[in-house]
Amino acid sequence: MLKIRKMESRDTEAVIGMMETFYASPAVMTNGSRQIFMNDAAECVGESPFLDGIIFEEDGEIAGYAMIAHSFSTEFGRRCVWVEDLYILPEYRRRGIGSEFFAWLEKSFPGQAVRLEAERENSAAIALYEKCGLRELGYLEMIKL
Repeated sequence: MLKIRKMESRDTEAVIGMMETFYASPAVMTNGSRQIFMNDAAECVGESPFLDGIIFEEDGEIAGYAMIAHSFSTEFGRRCVWVEDLYILPEYRRRGIGSEFFAWLEKSFPGQAVRLEAERENSAAIALYEKCGLRELGYLEMIKL
């Protein structure tokens, strides 16, 4: 049975390990670094109002994680949750965890817009997102670090 819970300090190393795999995959355009992953995890388990770390557990075993950033969208005139990371270990995929996560998001953050980024080549992820009611916005994203 799936349990969706807030990330705790004890989850840090497992999450960093999953982040290293996720960020090295074609699903992400940047590789990140251990320092970035440690900063992200610390933000998730601290008192940050900006980032929540979410753990997926099946039978007491970590099956994956998500990180959700909080913002406001002037375009849509309401609060917004950004799914920054969503990673499910390969052996737990196609068990409905992703669908349950998006249902949990809607219940946990009612009325808020849900946004995320996806690589066009990640057709399995895009199919999940569309099944869960998300649609493409078509923006070109730009960044300066």
